[in-house]
Amino acid sequence: MEGLLSIERKDDVALVTLQRPEKRNALSIELRQELAEAFQALSADRGVGCVVLTGAGPAFCSGMDTGQFGGDLEHRRQLVDTSTVAFEAVGNCQRPIVAAVNGPAIAGGFALSLLCDLRIASPSAVFGYPELPRGIPPSYAAARAVLPATIAQELCLTGRLVKADEALKLGIVRELSEDVVARGLELARRVAELPRKAVLETKRRTLLERRHLWGFLFEDEQVVFRRALLGPDAEPEEDGEAA
Repeated sequence: MEGLLSIERKDDVALVTLQRPEKRNALSIELRQELAEAFQALSADRGVGCVVLTGAGPAFCSGMDTGQFGGDLEHRRQLVDTSTVAFEAVGNCQRPIVAAVNGPAIAGGFALSLLCDLRIASPSAVFGYPELPRGIPPSYAAARAVLPATIAQELCLTGRLVKADEALKLGIVRELSEDVVARGLELARRVAELPRKAVLETKRRTLLERRHLWGFLFEDEQVVFRRALLGPDAEPEEDGEAA
């Protein structure tokens, strides 16, 4: 696939790379559309045993492309809709995903990494939710689905950034590596070589657990995010959903 992300097939492993290095892989509307299409296809691809997600250049993902914020109501609805479909495609992917966090994973980029099943990081990686001053509540649901409440609450309420060594201690990542893509592919191959039905059944249960324990939080966050971006132009029925 050509465009704002690339997909390389390495036997039973698919390497997905965000390709906006000049923008620190910020999630533009177009990139979110490509991300959604890619993970929807990979989820249904029987030839894929595991996926590795990484970013081109020095950053993993700097979150939403804030340069696209604002605009008319139709544009802001597109911001909301493409965000929802992209994060759902990654979060609901039926194939295991290894996040090879090659650099900063900030705001929506942090949430994106948390939606993956396994995370390894470069020593230069940084994690956190600094978007609160913009009036956009960070994804507590993504944090809480992975981290203990005390850590998730602190990171969401303070916007504090966490460097790689602390991320390892907190359990945000499982290990650090100087070459996260090579290590991510190695880990993904190990998963892909295991009995496929057993792996997919395990992944199914991890998704089931997340929906059962945290599904209500993810659903509520979609309403809050829509309200934050659409503002006073949000439809009345949408405002009533989270009342």
